[in-house]
Amino acid sequence: MRFDVITLFPDLIKNSFEHGITGKALSSKKILLNTFNPRNFSEDINRKVDDRPYGGGPGMVMQAEPMIAAIREAKKQSKKPHTIFMSPQGKIFDQNKAEQFSTMGHLVIVCGRYEGIDQRIIESEIDEECSIGGYILSGGELPSLIVMDSVSRIIEGVLGDPDSARKDTFSNGLLKHPQYTRPESGAYGDVPKILLSGDHELIRKWQLKQSLLKTRQNRSDLLENRVLNEEELELIEEIIREEQS
Repeated sequence: MRFDVITLFPDLIKNSFEHGITGKALSSKKILLNTFNPRNFSEDINRKVDDRPYGGGPGMVMQAEPMIAAIREAKKQSKKPHTIFMSPQGKIFDQNKAEQFSTMGHLVIVCGRYEGIDQRIIESEIDEECSIGGYILSGGELPSLIVMDSVSRIIEGVLGDPDSARKDTFSNGLLKHPQYTRPESGAYGDVPKILLSGDHELIRKWQLKQSLLKTRQNRSDLLENRVLNEEELELIEEIIREEQS
């Protein structure tokens, strides 16, 4: 998987990606990462890449020429790049989108700054706009890191245990069940006895019920859009009965 990031702050991207799972993936070349700074493509003597918006308004807007030149250079790195612009106006990034991106092979991720980027950049170079949530940040670098981290986890060989990605929250459309480790008991409570029983079927069912419970409490919208199977329906009914008792 190849990531090329268009950013005014390349060190922010590179330094953040050198740690943990992504750092190991870079070392083993499971993923490739490069950055392109629009300032290096500016014809201005001071490498200026922004100007005041036409029509008035506060702040500055990133100019089309240096941004497009940087994007096009990044696109040359493969035959089929997919270019996304990190923007609060884009479609929400979720696990399904991460799965989709992981199959593309080459993502060019454009990070804006200031008040945004010239619309002509979007119209000529961007395949889709992508948002990590309904709030405003100072730039697209942090969202781009989130996208790349999430996508990287899906790439074969990046995680030490392939089951890790398959059992993550959202991997089956539900929030993940609670998890515990040693010691079995302590000042802050005890591990549920069922997890110590050694009965794999009982444990599986308990974990599914806890996933449904947590999803119902924290992200009920996920259940509204989910077709529940017979076992899940029974567990939801059991949860409701327990809440009403």
